[in-house]
Amino acid sequence: MKLSVYRIASNQLRTTRIKDVETESPTVKTFTFKDRLCAKAKPGQFVMLWIPGLDEIPLSVLDAGIGGLVSVAVKRVGEATSVLHGIAAGDVLSVRGPFGNSFSLGKGKALMVAGGTGTAPLLFLARKLVSGKGEPAFLVGAKTKEELLFLDELERLCGKENVVATTEDGSCGVRGLCTAPFEELLAKMKPNMVYACGPERMILKAFELAEARSVGFEASLERLMRCAIGLCGSCVVGRYRVCRDGPVFTGEQLREVRDEFGKSKLDFDGRRIPI
Repeated sequence: MKLSVYRIASNQLRTTRIKDVETESPTVKTFTFKDRLCAKAKPGQFVMLWIPGLDEIPLSVLDAGIGGLVSVAVKRVGEATSVLHGIAAGDVLSVRGPFGNSFSLGKGKALMVAGGTGTAPLLFLARKLVSGKGEPAFLVGAKTKEELLFLDELERLCGKENVVATTEDGSCGVRGLCTAPFEELLAKMKPNMVYACGPERMILKAFELAEARSVGFEASLERLMRCAIGLCGSCVVGRYRVCRDGPVFTGEQLREVRDEFGKSKLDFDGRRIPI
């Protein structure tokens, strides 16, 4: 009964004011707001942020809990996010959530691989792992040095020696995709668990390499989400609804959806399109 009441409350639209806006890169800003329910979010969960008169978008939680504050990292990719990038502290938005499941909090060595804004939920997870005596190492990638997210914070949290950055243009760290040094790190670290978030082709490659070494694996998937409570079916992958059964999936679950995972998804009209 308590769970049902909590889910109902989480799904109710609530008004909040933006407390702070920080520019993280030329295309990414972090927005912080106060919401009692969203402040209970766990690493991997997401919220639905409603931009009045325009659209509602799903966003992974970057941080939550302290003083009821919640932070999300937003990349400017379309009309809704462009409008959101134009708002300032004090402006009013509405929020629902938190939704979905979360990453497991294991102990021991963990290797995280993140691309773009996929860094946000994994940074949230890394904070929890460190506070629980976990030993996270981080592989973070972006197209350019300017687009690398939260690198300084990751190095402070995990130790500079435990963070490897990659850029496609070679402007920082290792040149190439972030999966390029992944296999070597996997063999060197021998982690208990791999966590991944970012472009799905990147996640697929990391999954295949982790599978080859029989390493535990969890990944957060991104799909088109409209309702966030498992009703509309727009986020379906195989037999799973990403908003309700995910967004975090285990290696075992990903094996079940190999025909779609990393290959296709549904568009706004419900048609299956290549990723």
